[in-house]
Amino acid sequence: MSEAQSNLISLGADFPVWDRFFQVFPLVIVGTREIDGTFDLAPKHMAMAMGWENHFGFVCCPTHGTYVNARREGAFTVSYPRPSQVLLASLAAAPRCEGDSKPSLALLETRPATRVDGVLLADAYLHFECETDRVIDDFGKNSLITGRIVEALVAEEAIRRADKDDEQVIFRAPLLAYVAPGRYAEISETFAFPFHAGFSR
Repeated sequence: MSEAQSNLISLGADFPVWDRFFQVFPLVIVGTREIDGTFDLAPKHMAMAMGWENHFGFVCCPTHGTYVNARREGAFTVSYPRPSQVLLASLAAAPRCEGDSKPSLALLETRPATRVDGVLLADAYLHFECETDRVIDDFGKNSLITGRIVEALVAEEAIRRADKDDEQVIFRAPLLAYVAPGRYAEISETFAFPFHAGFSR
């Protein structure tokens, strides 16, 4: 057994393991329409592309308004905040008050979505507008909500182009990452991945 392997600590599987080490995730703000016509915004970090086509998914809980709204309304929006907007993401995570209201949302500047009935976080660098597709329940207490992207909007300085160096794009438009549990990072320095010759996705 190598020295590295001998230093491994078994966590077992009797209890959730996720708080025992760090992982890197995106941090997004999911927007949904409430039954009274107002809009809710909630941060999610278990969120990603569902394959190479225009599908997106995030993990949620059936007891959360985001789950109920996305399922009922058939649509949701996704905004990727900039590192400078991390406090706004925190405000979106504020708990609901009496009457199920979320006063902290009044501090978040939004703009209307263009293809679905929703709002987007203003000044985020990337937006998706999605029609709800499949909802898969019973991942313990959690569920996977998936959607088909019907519109994608990206800030000019964050878009990849043939005449731009990828490293400089990220340096000039840094990414916000959630480092679970409970930390975040600003990513501005990146390196080209050493793909093997002939690699294909």
